[in-house]
Amino acid sequence: MKSYQVKSLMVPLSEYATVSETASLIEAVQVLKKAQMAFGQSRYKHRAILVFDGNDCLVGKLSQNDVIEALEPQYKDMKSPVNHGSVHRLGFSDDFVKSTMEQYHLWDKALENLCGKAANLKVKTIMYAPGKGEFVNESTTMDEAIHRLIIGRHHSLLVTADNDAGKIVGVLRLADVFEFISDAMHECVPA
Repeated sequence: MKSYQVKSLMVPLSEYATVSETASLIEAVQVLKKAQMAFGQSRYKHRAILVFDGNDCLVGKLSQNDVIEALEPQYKDMKSPVNHGSVHRLGFSDDFVKSTMEQYHLWDKALENLCGKAANLKVKTIMYAPGKGEFVNESTTMDEAIHRLIIGRHHSLLVTADNDAGKIVGVLRLADVFEFISDAMHECVPA
């Protein structure tokens, strides 16, 4: 894969869902839906939204998980570096997971007034700022990009321009890398 570069597999920024950091959650979801409908039917749909500030600089990402989590404000009380991620991976049982849901009264009223909540939540308050390891240059080899995806456990990497490391030109998605690899493996099977 050393002969393949990130730019050959990335989704160009022009085809990706993007919003301003001042957009509401409902506006962001509408932009994502529009981008999904416009995206080729033969490819995986987008699962994230890129967030830009007033100077057109990338300031964050908003995942499907972030959108759903934002609808239940009690999750903020539960967040800590220790329990971020899947509680099952940390060895917690189904009974424990259910008890935390009951203890914190999660989802008791989260879907009530869904439209009002989504209209009042601003993207800036629920997005996350990508870390240094989530950026890759467009001429980086696929070998290195795949390594970054796996080691960082990322669903995507933000692709920067060769001539301007601060300019985002696309997104390299794990789903597209998997499809590329699985297609290559399919060619290994004798007909």
